[in-house]
Amino acid sequence: MPINHIQPRVVTYDEGRDHITWSGAIEALRGGHLLPRAQVGDIFLGPATGTLLSRAAYIEGLGYGVKSVTVFDANPRRNLPTVQGAMLVFGPEDGSPRAIIDSRLVTEFKTAGDSVLGAQLLARPNSRHLLIVGAGTVAASLVQAYASAFPHLDRITVWARRFEQAEALVAEMGRMPPQLVAVPDLREAVEAADIISSATMSREPLILGDWVQPGSHVDLIGAYKADMREADDLLMTKAALYVDSRNTTLGHIGELMMPIASGAITEESVQGDLYDLVARTTPARSSAEEVTVFKNGGGAHLDLMIASHIAASF
Repeated sequence: MPINHIQPRVVTYDEGRDHITWSGAIEALRGGHLLPRAQVGDIFLGPATGTLLSRAAYIEGLGYGVKSVTVFDANPRRNLPTVQGAMLVFGPEDGSPRAIIDSRLVTEFKTAGDSVLGAQLLARPNSRHLLIVGAGTVAASLVQAYASAFPHLDRITVWARRFEQAEALVAEMGRMPPQLVAVPDLREAVEAADIISSATMSREPLILGDWVQPGSHVDLIGAYKADMREADDLLMTKAALYVDSRNTTLGHIGELMMPIASGAITEESVQGDLYDLVARTTPARSSAEEVTVFKNGGGAHLDLMIASHIAASF
């Protein structure tokens, strides 16, 4: 009796980038958080200079996924990307391979989509001014994702440690609604913004609680290691604090570990994660004056939600 082999769909970055929309990706994340909580697991192999990272997830009703990437710090000198890899998606009914997707595509839509979903659930819906802290690859995705999801935005400002980097990002993005400008003064930009989205490699706080005005929403993306943080203790204590996933942030990321260690907050200070927020039938924000903070920690379950959406779109 012949065995039927399912040929998985191969999706390249360029093919997928032109095919997937931000609104579709964000809704895929929203829908994924209405399903049972994911099982996740990570494996690291190899030396620090050349690491293989595999992140796996299973979500009942959605399926299985493994994103494997290599991280080689010396690759830019070889004219190669530092991170290279692919995402495998397997069906929930029979475990058959459904798709092989460029990991860059999955990560791009996962990272920015995660933050924007958090902002839709926590920020004031009529927010008009977005500040992006950082001017790297993630910052470009944030410009596009936030502009798509917040129709009232009329101004996006970009700050980077090197002003010319912020200027370069603005020039690269070109003319677009909302108005996009580079700014030199971080404190002034934070004080004026309705939403602050930070995607840096900082190990010391950049965004200070004294600067953040009542009603603002702060989206923290950059800190992903135990020795990294972007916000100070005061901001974490004055804000209503949420994360994308308790399992992938608490005990893993300096943004939370450091203020917990100092006694500024406790694990119970985290009021909820995306599973809690999406399930709510009433807004999480208690008032127009409340300051909210969302920590984007990532995770294999988010990769699976996005990859499944990409696979189903072809």
